[in-house]
Amino acid sequence: MGKSTKTFLALAIVFTVVFGAWAAVRIVHSIDFSLNCGAYLKRAAEANTVEMAKGELASAIGYIEENNLTEGTVSIFLKNPTNDLGFWYNNLKAAHAELASLPEDAAPLEKTNVLMKLRESLTDRSSSGGTEVVHPEGISIYPNNVLYFWWCLLSLTGLCVFWALFGIAYGKAYLARKTV
Repeated sequence: MGKSTKTFLALAIVFTVVFGAWAAVRIVHSIDFSLNCGAYLKRAAEANTVEMAKGELASAIGYIEENNLTEGTVSIFLKNPTNDLGFWYNNLKAAHAELASLPEDAAPLEKTNVLMKLRESLTDRSSSGGTEVVHPEGISIYPNNVLYFWWCLLSLTGLCVFWALFGIAYGKAYLARKTV
């Protein structure tokens, strides 16, 4: 193997590892958000009593506030309203306030209506037909969305380029050995 072939192989491996690290970090952040916030939002939406819903929603809001997910946007290029953290957070706070303001002696129908409204606010139909918790896409890596975008773009580009260059260099060396 020639020097350029070895260099391309080394760079291809480095960029593959860097891209793999990006993927691993994204997965870890996604799982962290899902366990510490998304799961509580889902439980709040599925709660059968106002007290249970209020407690689960308070846990999710606590995580959101602790991690400063209360304002800004997770969008990088297009500022889509669905990616507005402020609206999402204020909507959750308003839902929690509505649960908290409901009197304990409220009629069962009133409690049911509030719980149904909460479920509609927190969940949506997924493309597979189930329900999923509504939250801005990319929230798990906020406020570093731009950093993660460039990390992915550069490492994936380097991975593709250097594996292609390695393949070309290796193929040329192989053909040179075959014709001799």
